[in-house]
Amino acid sequence: MKPHRIRMAHNLIVNYGLYKKLEICRPTPATFLEMTKFHTDDYIDFLQRVTPENMEEVNRYQAKFNVGEDCPVFDGLFEFCQLSAGGSISGAFKLNRGESDIAINWGGGLHHAKKNEASGFCYVNDIVLGILELLRYHKRVLYIDIDIHHGDGVEEAFYSTDRVMTVSFHKYGEYFPGTGDLQDIGYGKGKNYAVNFPLKDGIDDEAYRSIFKPVIQHVMDWYRPGAVVLQSGADSLAGDRLGCFNLSMRGHAEAITFLKTFGVPVLVLGGGGYTIRNVARAWTYETAIAVNETLPEELPFNDYFHYYGPDYKLDVPNNNMENMNTREYLERVTHKIIEQLRGMQHAPSVQMQEVPADTFTSDDEDEDLNKDIRITERMRDKQISHDASLSDSEDEDNRRDFANYKDDDDESSPLGSVIEGEEEVPSGLFTPLEANKNVGTRNERTGNSDQTTNGGAVDESEDGGDDDVEMMRDEAEEDGGKEEMSVMSEEKDEWGEMKGEICVNCEFAKEDCVCDFDDVK
Repeated sequence: MKPHRIRMAHNLIVNYGLYKKLEICRPTPATFLEMTKFHTDDYIDFLQRVTPENMEEVNRYQAKFNVGEDCPVFDGLFEFCQLSAGGSISGAFKLNRGESDIAINWGGGLHHAKKNEASGFCYVNDIVLGILELLRYHKRVLYIDIDIHHGDGVEEAFYSTDRVMTVSFHKYGEYFPGTGDLQDIGYGKGKNYAVNFPLKDGIDDEAYRSIFKPVIQHVMDWYRPGAVVLQSGADSLAGDRLGCFNLSMRGHAEAITFLKTFGVPVLVLGGGGYTIRNVARAWTYETAIAVNETLPEELPFNDYFHYYGPDYKLDVPNNNMENMNTREYLERVTHKIIEQLRGMQHAPSVQMQEVPADTFTSDDEDEDLNKDIRITERMRDKQISHDASLSDSEDEDNRRDFANYKDDDDESSPLGSVIEGEEEVPSGLFTPLEANKNVGTRNERTGNSDQTTNGGAVDESEDGGDDDVEMMRDEAEEDGGKEEMSVMSEEKDEWGEMKGEICVNCEFAKEDCVCDFDDVK
């Protein structure tokens, strides 16, 4: 049940080029609120808090929630549950909106998880959460389970309702989880809406086909579901480390092939499977069937190519295991199930009611909104630019990004505080040497037709004016860009009385200077 097998399946699907036929979506992780639509609050809160480091502190809760042995605690446990459940919910959401006919989540199918406890490597029952999403739009939903283990968690969740019918083909008799007897048919309003087909060891393709198709055909004809959820656990394949069936890859995939003929939306989920190279093969082949593609038997080179030796082929053949399911046994069980189906109401109706509001949001949901009416929080966040993405060339109408610069009272600021009523000038924007490059003809600015600047050298009409400017520039550079930089070319008063006063710091005329002159000596 490690995520590594899902990674292998995804890599093989991509290298076969099947992604070109698919719309690959990144699911939104399921929230606490979405998971507690089925599970209890204290159970989900426990999963959110427990880590390998604090297991001893919460030891008394492990027995309560059945966490520790079959369901160990590992790093990223809650994030794994969020992604698994979120994938099934988002797949059901796609089907509800008519965006796809078949949705696949190989990371889902955790059918053993109960309302308030983990079970059989399953922590959060993504199948139940996906079905609850489908029930918002569909009157009836059919759940089919071809995992070798009985889908006890899903059956228990809908055991007393007629809106969900569960059909499970599984190994029964001294085998986990020990449920799924032929007589388990539902309770109350859900009586006859739980179908269990108990099987023995070694069932092969031909025998499985002889029971799957007639049972599902009667269910589809009588129950008339609006959507189907298929749990395609790969531990029913031949040679599985924990399984005892003898299905080939093609025999296992006939379930999807047959369901496609009914033309109803199908949510395909993963599940068990413990020989990971065969799991990746089977799920890749079934993905190809879902998109009507035929794959070559030779495997393409991929990141896990060495796992598929020695044959390196897309095939899981049968073995010589003996089939303990006799023809008489299979026919007798099939007959009882068909009789059970006749005892239930044909296509049970549902009282008309308003469809509940969507709680799940997809990435492209905002595109459907009328932008003239409202702007969502997500759209508003996309319009915010990061501080580092702004530049001075984008500064229109003297609007600057002050977050990139130091405070006014920072003593290290070479320009000091700003003039009252003016926008702040970023510190370090101009230095005495850099200012020389920005100085041109200033006759109009200074009001003196005889004064010009050339490359930053000022030609003063008074003797010694040029020397004073150079002297103060040198003093400003020696002081390291402190407050003494903001001085004028004369010391008679704050601005001087001579014509053509020029700021040593920015070399602008006084009417254009943006420096602070409160501290000028």
